[in-house]
Amino acid sequence: MKSTRRRGSTKPKARASTKGLKAWAGRFGEETNRLVEAFTASVQFDQRLYSWDIQGSLAHCRTLQRAGILTATEAKTLIRGLEQVQAELDRKRFRFHPGDEDIHMAIERRLTELVGPVGGKLHTGRSRNDQVATDLRLYLRDMLATLRSRLEALQRAFVSQARANLGIVMPGYTHLQRAQPVLVSHHWLAYVEMLERDKGRLADALVRLNVMPLGSGALAGTNYPVDRQYTAQLLSFPAVSQNSLDAVSDRDFVVEVLAALAVLMMHLSRLSEELILWASQEFRFVDLPDRFCTGSSMMPQKKNPDVPELVRGKTGRVYGHLMGMLTTLKGLPLSYNRDMQEDKEALFDALDTAQASVEVLAELVQGLRVNRPVVEQAAEVGGMLATELADYLVLKGLPFRETHAIVGQIVRYCIEKRRELADLSLGELKRFAKQFEADVMERLTVQGAIERKSQTGGTGRQAVAARLVAWEKRLA
Repeated sequence: MKSTRRRGSTKPKARASTKGLKAWAGRFGEETNRLVEAFTASVQFDQRLYSWDIQGSLAHCRTLQRAGILTATEAKTLIRGLEQVQAELDRKRFRFHPGDEDIHMAIERRLTELVGPVGGKLHTGRSRNDQVATDLRLYLRDMLATLRSRLEALQRAFVSQARANLGIVMPGYTHLQRAQPVLVSHHWLAYVEMLERDKGRLADALVRLNVMPLGSGALAGTNYPVDRQYTAQLLSFPAVSQNSLDAVSDRDFVVEVLAALAVLMMHLSRLSEELILWASQEFRFVDLPDRFCTGSSMMPQKKNPDVPELVRGKTGRVYGHLMGMLTTLKGLPLSYNRDMQEDKEALFDALDTAQASVEVLAELVQGLRVNRPVVEQAAEVGGMLATELADYLVLKGLPFRETHAIVGQIVRYCIEKRRELADLSLGELKRFAKQFEADVMERLTVQGAIERKSQTGGTGRQAVAARLVAWEKRLA
C-alpha cells in the first residue's frame, strides 16, 4: 500500500521518554553516538573539581535567592542537597552514571535526584562556560597555596643544609670546570633564591587568576538581575571579570601557571643534575639517603639516584604541557570552544608533577650528607686560586688584562711541572712579575680567597652567614 505521508514532511518523531537525556538534548533529533559519548566525556579527570564546583554552586544559589529568582525555601532545599552531594563525594559514595558528561552535570543530576525538579533551577543564569572557568580559578587558588607551602619546606631543607655545612669550602664551577672556591652553604642558598622567585611567579599568577567569571553566562552575560559583586564576596574573589566574552574564553591564567611550573621544574632539574653528578663515584661530593635511592636488578653494588633522575625526566613532561596549551589556544576565535576541555588534564598533571617533585626533593635534601674531605680537597687543586693572583697584581697597579696573561703563564708552568699554585715559592712567582711580594703567599690559601668575597651576595663567610640568618628568620 502506498504511503500517504507527504514528501518533505518535517514532523518530528516523538521520543519514548526523556529520561537519561542530556541537559541540552531538546534541540536534537537523535541520541548521541556512543563513540562521541566516550570521546567528549571529561568526568574521568575533571571530577577532582567537585569541591570547588559545589562551592561555586552554593554561592550561585545564594545569589539567585538574593535576586528573587529562587525563594528562600527553594534555596534552602538546594543548599541542603548540594551539601549532601558534597558528603557523598567526600566519602566516595557518589555513584557516577554512564551518561555523566562531566563533574558539573553529574552533580546537577544527583542534586535533582535528591531534591526533585527544583534541582533544575540551580543552573538559571549560568552556563558551564562560566561555571568551569570559575571552578578552575577556585581550584588553582588552593593548589598554588599548597605548592607555595611545599616550596617553603624545600627552602627550609636547603637552609638547614647551609647551616650544617657553614664553613665547608667546595669548588665553584663554570662550564662544569673548576673555577673558584665557594662555600657549600653559598651553593645551597643559591637554590633558596631560585625557589623564592618561583614562589613569586606563582603569587603573580594568582593576582590575575583571582578574578571571578561567574555571571558571564555562555558568552554574553545573563538576563537575570544577579549581583556579581555579592557572588564574588561569597567566593572571596577580590574582582569580577569585565567582559563576558573574555571571561569564558580566557585561559591565560592556565598558561601563566604552566609557565611558572615549567620554570620551577627547570630549577629542580638543575638541582637534580648536580645531585646525580655529585653522588657519582667520580665526584663523591654527597651521599644521598639510601631510602631515596634504588638498586640494580643485576649489579649488586649499584646505588642509583632514581629520584633526581625522575625529576629531571618529568621536567620535559611539564614543558610539554605548557607548549600543548599554547598550541591549543593559538587559533581559537572568541569565545568558548570545546578545545578548551584540553586545559584540565595538562594543568592537573603539571601541578601533580611539580607538587610531587618538590615534596620528595625536600625530604631528600634534608637527608643528604656532604662528603667534607672530598669537597675540600677538590677546592685545593686545579688552579682554583689563579684569579686571586691576577687580582693581587691588579692591586699592585697592573691592568687586569696584563695580569690575566701573566697568571695564565704561571698556570701553564704549574701544569708542565705538575704542581699547584700554592706550592710555588716567591722566587718562582717573581720570574713572571716583579710586583709579587711576600704578602702574595696570603693570597694562595682557599680560606683567604673565600674571606675576600665579603660584599653582599659574595661567598665570604660573613656575607653568607648574614644571608643564612635572614633566610632562617624569613622561613621560621
